[in-house]
Amino acid sequence: MARYKIIVNPIAGRGAGKRAVPLVEQTLRDYGLDFDIVHTEYPWHAAELAQQAVTKGYDIVVAVGGDGTANEVLNGLMLARQAGEGSAAMGVLCVGRGNDFAFGAGVPHDLVAGCRVLAQGYRRVIDIGRVEGGLFPQGRYFGNGVGIGFDAAAGFEAQKMKRLHGFLGYLIAALKTIFLYYRAPLVRIEYNEQTIEQPSLMISIMNGRRMGGGFMMAPQASMDDSLFDLCIASQVSRVRIFALIPRFMKGTQATHPSIKTGQTQRIVVTAVEGVLPAHADGETLCTQGQKLKMELLPRQIEILCQPQ
Repeated sequence: MARYKIIVNPIAGRGAGKRAVPLVEQTLRDYGLDFDIVHTEYPWHAAELAQQAVTKGYDIVVAVGGDGTANEVLNGLMLARQAGEGSAAMGVLCVGRGNDFAFGAGVPHDLVAGCRVLAQGYRRVIDIGRVEGGLFPQGRYFGNGVGIGFDAAAGFEAQKMKRLHGFLGYLIAALKTIFLYYRAPLVRIEYNEQTIEQPSLMISIMNGRRMGGGFMMAPQASMDDSLFDLCIASQVSRVRIFALIPRFMKGTQATHPSIKTGQTQRIVVTAVEGVLPAHADGETLCTQGQKLKMELLPRQIEILCQPQ
């Protein structure tokens, strides 16, 4: 029988992680699963716990939280894999704010439905991104995407909000950011043997489809096609940023003249003038970065999800 390590971030979703534990325990018992639960206690603890779970022979490691918790568990699994310590499949139970990684991977948002996915055991193998630069010159893995510029600044604003959360919080943060961060840095973007140098309001390097709980940065992206999907926005006025937001919510921004899309396995973004605020899966990479290198690693982790 498969052994499940359930890693709970108790403060995810403003305490929703802790509140979810009784329901998770009862539901998994009803399915007859062999599991034990551990709570995280500090940043990066989920990564450490996930790596330890692999070395102890657990078959499936489950993140109970939001995108940040999932990112840490993913990093722990990848670090174990890279160190030759073994491998385990990944599960996700959504109790966070955005849950964008789960959305792209085919994991249901509903907690009971997520437990059913763990019991049913359907799996797909997904690609994983790796970014070097900012606070992580040694590299950090990500499952959903890296955001550079406007969306990173909006995410930082969303984290400051005490009452609003989820997509509404990100939307309000995006509106605030229009007035705080609208002058794009001059950047050099290198991918597929081409170089673009322009003021770029936002650069999204996506493995998944969505960021911010409802902004479809790459509506056609797939986590198992061995390619990043790119969404690059040039400098536009405040008024045009307002006009772009509904397009990103619908995933129709690609037809706008300020948007460039593409696919690649590797990309380098350098600040020529100004700095790069950036995040990976919602986790801060840097607030004033100078250079970021991203690479997609094909077929790295099995994830339990709904059948495609």
